[in-house]
Amino acid sequence: MQTTLVKLWDLPTRLFHWILVVGISFSWFCAEVGGNWMVWHERSGIFLLALVLFRILWGFMGSHTSRFAQFLTSPANALAHLRELRSRAAAFHVGHNPLGAWMVVVLLLVVLVQAATGLFATDDIMTEGPLMGLVSGKTAESLTSIHHFTFNIILLLAAVHVTAVLFYRFYKRTNLIKAMVVGKVDWPAQQPQPTHLAFKPAWLGILVFAIVYASVVGGIAFLAKL
Repeated sequence: MQTTLVKLWDLPTRLFHWILVVGISFSWFCAEVGGNWMVWHERSGIFLLALVLFRILWGFMGSHTSRFAQFLTSPANALAHLRELRSRAAAFHVGHNPLGAWMVVVLLLVVLVQAATGLFATDDIMTEGPLMGLVSGKTAESLTSIHHFTFNIILLLAAVHVTAVLFYRFYKRTNLIKAMVVGKVDWPAQQPQPTHLAFKPAWLGILVFAIVYASVVGGIAFLAKL
């Protein structure tokens, strides 16, 4: 099958994807080692909170394929997409497929809950979230339980995501990993290329993240003093 490279993903979206993977892995490592590494666990969690908030903003103001309005369809369409998976024919979508789109939303919400609850979490020994003093001990205990539980959900979602990527690579013959690395997909020559795509500059994404990160760090510092 003859193909041609077509750009689908901008740099900010691709960086978000891979930094999220590294960030979650690093946070898990720090929590497992414990001790002084918990300082880095907290820093990583705050960074991930800002990262997810950036992606939500980018979903409204970013490039065409990064916007929620472009890739989110009804749950019925997502379920209907399951029927397409039975065919071994290569699958090509302008951005996320209907099921993958909802996976993005769920993952963003779960990581958001994970990072937010970590601000109030405590191990009752030496580690406390920066905003734990704003809630009662009972509330902090409940939020700590949610913080631990949501990580299990993240692991489950990650397993489903990896399985889906491998399924598309070897069964549907669609290289999703390449597209998320280089930003371009091998588009079938016989299939009309998308011509309506518009991409925002990378510097804008970096600027938006810098503003979000500074706001998150500054906001947490302010609330911690209350």
